[in-house]
Amino acid sequence: MMQTTAIQTTTRLLFAALLSLGLMTGCATTGETEPTAAEAIAAAKSANAEAKALGFEWKPTQGLIDSAEEALAEGNEEEAKALANEARRQAENAIAQAMVAEEAMSDADKAALADAESDMSDSKQMGAAAGVTSYSVVGGDNLWNISGKDQVYGNSYQWPLIYKNNRNKIKDADLIYPGQVFDIDQNPSSSAVDAAVNHAKTRGAWSVGDAEESDLDYLAR
Repeated sequence: MMQTTAIQTTTRLLFAALLSLGLMTGCATTGETEPTAAEAIAAAKSANAEAKALGFEWKPTQGLIDSAEEALAEGNEEEAKALANEARRQAENAIAQAMVAEEAMSDADKAALADAESDMSDSKQMGAAAGVTSYSVVGGDNLWNISGKDQVYGNSYQWPLIYKNNRNKIKDADLIYPGQVFDIDQNPSSSAVDAAVNHAKTRGAWSVGDAEESDLDYLAR
């Protein structure tokens, strides 16, 4: 029952975040002039900069912005606009993800965050020299950037290894919390690494809410 309540609370928080960002259907104001491709690109860049500052930037977003700029340079106004709008949507979802993570933090989580940041600072030098066997989540972290750290795997595409090794602690791979401590397998088999990288590359966009179906399939292998 407690788990169900937590999921419902997170879902409500996400709904509120998306609503505040104007992502829900019906938020458009009639009579407004449709933005140009250049304006759409500028809006995408602004939203992505905010997501990046929060530590929740999605990896594909910058690529979409770059593609939109290329399309505009080639005179493909509609294609540029579509790409920019998708980039902005991703960035706004990333911002919503950050808002949900912040709102979901309890006082205990915040206290654990302070302790985790202190622990990470103390162990930073040692961790760079030798791979860590555990990792304490700090603000702005996600599985992608944790996996990319030199003291973890040095490869962001190996994040599913962390997810699978901590399945009892992670309900949704897109939503982790400061203060959580993850076990890091420093000796995964080559087949496990290959499976993790393949899943990371084929999974699709990050989103917050329920566990992705492809993630559950990956865990079942």
